[in-house]
Amino acid sequence: MSSFEHNPESIHQLVERNKNHVYRLAMVYCKNKSDADDIFQEVFLRYCKHTPVFESAEHEKAWFIRVTVNCCKSLLKSAWFQRTTALEEDLPAMTSDEKDLFTYLRQLPPNYKLVIYLHFYQGYSLVEVAELMGKNQNTIRTYLFRAKKQLKTILEKEDYTWNAN
Repeated sequence: MSSFEHNPESIHQLVERNKNHVYRLAMVYCKNKSDADDIFQEVFLRYCKHTPVFESAEHEKAWFIRVTVNCCKSLLKSAWFQRTTALEEDLPAMTSDEKDLFTYLRQLPPNYKLVIYLHFYQGYSLVEVAELMGKNQNTIRTYLFRAKKQLKTILEKEDYTWNAN
């Protein structure tokens, strides 16, 4: 049973627990703040409408990631979105090196960005990423291999050096 019935205090706690990974994932996928804001609102609205029961903290996090990805995909497929041009924006509270790296990550295809985000930023294993994305584990390994290869090519072309302090 979920401890998040429609109590405003518990909803606030749920948003606090999940807001960062929902927003960052929306930014990675959509590439701009206004669309990420819309996705953020839609994800939490869906939670309020459906009030899913979470078995654990990991189940809760996985649900929010899956819903965020689905909302992003729906937006990117929409006719309105395909006829607009996004303004480039950064994630708030990022260092300059992180912003630079984020800019390069945005150049990757959506599935590659998602695998990089879930594996390296959220800390999911490749098995868990495969589950979250509904794909075969070998497909996820291929996505990760190709994403790293493309990112390396992009970074070499830009002569990028990152100060990992």
